[in-house]
Amino acid sequence: MRGLLASSVGVTCAAALALSLTSPAVAARPVSPAAVRPASGAEAPGSTQSLPLAPLASRDFTLAPADEQGLPRRDVRHFSLAGVIWDDPDTELHGRVQIRTRAAGTGTWSGWQDLEAHNDDTADPGAAERNSGRVHGATAPLWVGDSDGVEVRVRAEDDRRAEDMARGSRTVTTTAPLPKGLRLELVDPGESAPASARREAAAADAPHRAVAPRSAPTPEPAEAPATMDTPAPTPEPAEAPATMDTPAPTAEPPEGAAAMDASAANAGLAAPGAIEIPALNRQQTEQELFALRAGELTERQRAKPYIGPRPRIVTRRGWGADEGLRERKFVYTKKVKAAFVHHTASGNGYRCTQVPSLIRGIYRYHVKSMGWRDIGYNFLVDKCGNIYEGRAGGVARPVLGAHTLGFNSNSVGIAVVGSYGSKKPPAAVTNAVARLAAWKLGLYGANPKGKTYLKSGGGNRYPKGRKVRLNVISGHRDGFATECPGRKLYRKLGSTRTTAARLQGR
Repeated sequence: MRGLLASSVGVTCAAALALSLTSPAVAARPVSPAAVRPASGAEAPGSTQSLPLAPLASRDFTLAPADEQGLPRRDVRHFSLAGVIWDDPDTELHGRVQIRTRAAGTGTWSGWQDLEAHNDDTADPGAAERNSGRVHGATAPLWVGDSDGVEVRVRAEDDRRAEDMARGSRTVTTTAPLPKGLRLELVDPGESAPASARREAAAADAPHRAVAPRSAPTPEPAEAPATMDTPAPTPEPAEAPATMDTPAPTAEPPEGAAAMDASAANAGLAAPGAIEIPALNRQQTEQELFALRAGELTERQRAKPYIGPRPRIVTRRGWGADEGLRERKFVYTKKVKAAFVHHTASGNGYRCTQVPSLIRGIYRYHVKSMGWRDIGYNFLVDKCGNIYEGRAGGVARPVLGAHTLGFNSNSVGIAVVGSYGSKKPPAAVTNAVARLAAWKLGLYGANPKGKTYLKSGGGNRYPKGRKVRLNVISGHRDGFATECPGRKLYRKLGSTRTTAARLQGR
């Protein structure tokens, strides 16, 4: 996969774009602080505790010690998001990963919760990001709220197969070994976002109303070293309702050249340092399209641009990204031909006001724990329908993500915050995904109800080099053998395509 490297200085020059288009707007020994090793600079908002897992004493005598690893119940410093990583990103974890946590406010222990043990949201094989030497295999992160105690267990799964014998067959049971270097990552997202954004976010961050379709679509034994951490957000209910909840960032983010670059990448869409990119109507969006891509539009596109009105997007500054965590340069692909819809598999027990913290947690997990250059998704959508900028480089530009192994080139990754295997996504989610796709795909002339061809970069579904015909709006599972974006959300993609196409004027 060949990305187009762009100096962030060049992005700053894009500020000359027409700003007039912007509309107004009971525990084991606690971890000793001395045993904690920093995962990043002391001044960075948020931090990560990294705890090696070790063989557990199992009651199942058929299991070898290495087949069950974990961490006995223990005190830790505050964290809000957890995941398990391992050394080799090309190794799959065939087993069950479970965690239970103690709420910091009440001291109550949760039941066992599963972590999705996939390893398929990542950069393509051969990509510089994947070959950096820093990348790890990992589970999906789980949002658990403000916690100060943890217990983990990882158990290898059995592989049963029939084996032919001279007088018949027999069932042979083997256990796949667990990956080497298993570690528990406990992430404190910190409290970093513009203080000036509180009142503005409270006023402007109500979720958008549902888009009414023109016609209803049918659509460790030994004490292990850890990593440093700091206080985290408040605990949340097991299943918070998707109500009119609004994100309210809390503190000033670190300033610097990287933060300025991230903001400048959206020049012409919002003022420098803006916490959001405002919504536009259709006429304003078409004017913006001509300003951004005039030299690339065909005569037919100029006469009849099919593009949905630009939705409101919370910027990286709006959710409090620490721009010092990511790599400085932006990497681009050529165009956007398809959108892959994901779920973060991080659980649904969050309030929408907590989403900036949750995204900061995912961002830190992707960069500091998994070793990526930035958060993997291009955009995120919460259950209230709020849309957030993901990977830095400009929301209107073809930023190369790390979201669909084998198909990151010429695509955009949209992740719905939550788990949607058994839970139906709220209408606010599907409508927000449709609005975002109608605009983003429209910038590149893509029809949400159409098909397109993408060349596989390699994966478990399609070999490297094969040209694959896909829906322009596809689920992650269409490009990779995975459950993502969850059965319930995947079933909604048909109506999402219909709504997005209508919003484009098709």
